Amino acid sequence: MAMKIRLARGGSKKRPFYRIVAADSRMARDGRFIEKLGTYNPLLPKGSEERVKMDLDAVKAWLDKGAQPTDRVARMLEAAGVLTKKERNNPKKAVPGKKAQDRAEEKAAKAAEAAADAE
Repeated sequence: MAMKIRLARGGSKKRPFYRIVAADSRMARDGRFIEKLGTYNPLLPKGSEERVKMDLDAVKAWLDKGAQPTDRVARMLEAAGVLTKKERNNPKKAVPGKKAQDRAEEKAAKAAEAAADAE
């Protein structure tokens, strides 16, 4: 049985609230889980103590049993000091989208045209 430590969504429409759970990877996202390990409320400010609450002893026990955290939960565990920080490489993250690139090109062309008219 492949175990995951992942987020299960709760809360109403446009008001998300997540439980951090240990679940079988074959179960639905919000479906059956084995143990609740904590909560995550993304609506609270990033510095808030209440934003992420976890039972770190239970999380460590599940990790020792072979449970794999999802990407988002792994980041939370790295911030809590349970996991070592992984190096991530996303070179396209800082590249603007196509429309933003087009707008920048148009702006540069207008600036060059204005500079040529001024001379």
